[in-house]
Amino acid sequence: MKNKIEKPISTFDQFMKDPKQKEKFDKEYSKFIVKEFLLEAMNENHISVRKLAEESGVSTSIIQNIKSEKPTNVTFSTLNSLMTALGYRVIIEKIDKTKRKAKEKR
Repeated sequence: MKNKIEKPISTFDQFMKDPKQKEKFDKEYSKFIVKEFLLEAMNENHISVRKLAEESGVSTSIIQNIKSEKPTNVTFSTLNSLMTALGYRVIIEKIDKTKRKAKEKR
């Protein structure tokens, strides 16, 4: 039998093993994804912050804060209004328990 050579673990994987760091990453990643999606949808629709604010009923300052990842508590209603104005629908989907548990073990 051949000896298996263990692959070195990446710094990212080491980082993600720490539950506190993983929790922080997940929280920050969610903000990043919302920002990136908002920017892409605005670009796709050729819509400015001011026009999006008018069409969604969300203030320009909240939209700017999302775009710049400034600390902002975005409610579901706000996110839904923005996405609807951009032609998208926000869907909440239940996660399969087995997938969720497998994800937590990583």
